[in-house]
Amino acid sequence: MAGGSHSGSAAGGGAPGLLPLLLLLLCAAAIIHTGDGQNLVTEDVTVVEGDVATISCRVKNSDDSVIQLLNPNRQTIYFRDFRPLKDSRFQLVNFSNSELRVSLTNVSISDEGRYFCQLYTDPPQEIYTTITVLVPPRNLVIDIQKEIAIEGEEIELNCTAMASRPATNIRWFKGNKELTGKSEVEQWSDMYTVTSRLVLKVGREDDGVPVICLVDHPAVKDLQTQRYLEVMYKPQVRVSQNYPVQGLTREGEPLELTCAAIGKPQPTDMRWLRVDDEMPQHVVVSGSNLLISNLNKTDNGTYRCEASNAVGKSHADYMLFVYDSRAGEEGAIRSVDHAVVGGVVAVVVFAMLCLLIILGRYFARHKGTYFTHEAKGADDAADADTAIINAEGGQNNSEEKKEYFI
Repeated sequence: MAGGSHSGSAAGGGAPGLLPLLLLLLCAAAIIHTGDGQNLVTEDVTVVEGDVATISCRVKNSDDSVIQLLNPNRQTIYFRDFRPLKDSRFQLVNFSNSELRVSLTNVSISDEGRYFCQLYTDPPQEIYTTITVLVPPRNLVIDIQKEIAIEGEEIELNCTAMASRPATNIRWFKGNKELTGKSEVEQWSDMYTVTSRLVLKVGREDDGVPVICLVDHPAVKDLQTQRYLEVMYKPQVRVSQNYPVQGLTREGEPLELTCAAIGKPQPTDMRWLRVDDEMPQHVVVSGSNLLISNLNKTDNGTYRCEASNAVGKSHADYMLFVYDSRAGEEGAIRSVDHAVVGGVVAVVVFAMLCLLIILGRYFARHKGTYFTHEAKGADDAADADTAIINAEGGQNNSEEKKEYFI
């Protein structure tokens, strides 16, 4: 009996502290349903899956009323600074008469929903905050229709972003240029899988260029994957003249041509031929080089270099015209003669201009002297009429003097 009494006493000793608190919680849950929340403040929370969410219930004008926080199932998480809920992911960050702040670690999609802040006033007040959980794509994969494409073909690429929340926006880039794809969205429960399809016509310039699939999602930054294009193309052929480096191809002189071809795969078959005629016997072909040691006019024509690979065949032409051996010299002599004639004409024109200037100055000076003698006698006249009479009189006197002496 004594032992039983002791045991009962021990159980009773623990109950008085916990039982009133539990009864108060039950009553609060039964009485408080909704309120205008005019004295409570909180904010919605958006968090990435696996991160930490912080819920804050604040009182604008505190009167020491009790604050508690409930989960979406309306189970009490914290009553003041006490946590009845056994989920240890909820931890008290701050408690005072004006705030109850709680953190939730390792957030999952199941934690999403409305959380309620309650304030025991008269009348009671309640306000809710919503936790939204973002889930980044689980995987990002590019599938390409053809690992190796041929120039001019259209290839299809598909990029898939799996199990995200909300649905992912996929963007395509070829190098630095953004392209447009077509996306399809599939929903599985609360998760979304997005597949974007891109059709691309490839050319030789696309060989080795990366095609990038980039994810645009609020839960992740700079998530992307890429594939490098491999494009096969037929040869690109070019013929260059090694000798003579510049100038005319003249009789008796040598001619050397080189053929260069670039393709993927690298061209393995390369040959020279003469279009519409047979190759002269004295022409020497060595690999990609063609040599004529002594040109003559029978060599005139079009010489073609052909190159081929697994994709196709291409060619480049060189038109040969053989000039007379003195064609360049005669042209040089004519150019020298023209230069000499031009110089002589320039000197003659300059001399004539100088002569015209000197004659002009001479006539201008003597014409001024004549006018000065003609006006002599008019300098002392009192007016214009007298000056005219004096000038005329001077002329008459001169004539009279001449007659007198005769």
